[in-house]
Amino acid sequence: MAELVEQPRDRDLLTRLQGGDLEALGTLYDRHHRRVYRTALAVTSDAEAAADLLQDVFLRLHRFSHRVDPERPLEPWLYRVTTNLAYTWLKRRNRWRRYLAEMREWILRERRPSPHQMLERDEQVTRVRAAIAALPLSQRVVVVLYYVNDLSLQEISQILEIPAGTVKSRLHYARRSLRKRLGMQSDLASEVRYEYT
Repeated sequence: MAELVEQPRDRDLLTRLQGGDLEALGTLYDRHHRRVYRTALAVTSDAEAAADLLQDVFLRLHRFSHRVDPERPLEPWLYRVTTNLAYTWLKRRNRWRRYLAEMREWILRERRPSPHQMLERDEQVTRVRAAIAALPLSQRVVVVLYYVNDLSLQEISQILEIPAGTVKSRLHYARRSLRKRLGMQSDLASEVRYEYT
């Protein structure tokens, strides 16, 4: 029977990276690049920019690894850097079109739909993408982190360095706007419903 090899924790990899071990950076990249790319893509709506931002995030991790606390989870740091770089990219280029390109892959990944179902889903994805792209950037980023990356309100609060109440408020107004744009009744809007907890 093959012996299972335990994967090193992010904390150990970060400590190795701080000591100059580039293989540790490669392992961290392999482990986290999809989430970073997906977040950058969702915020910028531009695949090329997302790929560039992905590289920038890990270059910054390499360059500033000594500033990252290995005792804290790495993902919030990666999300914070990604969203900050994406904000900067948007300000410079002011691009607000196309949104959530990977959403289609997630929807279609479950099973192979019929051509009619694919067309229907494409139309739905396009409508949702357009509705999200129309949100103000502050609401859009919170929606991406909450729904696409499945982060908690507290995690988003830490990543964006804003109060949790502000995160709740932005989600509330984003959901209301999405319901209105998508023509959904509040009782039918299960995917964008918000319950105060």
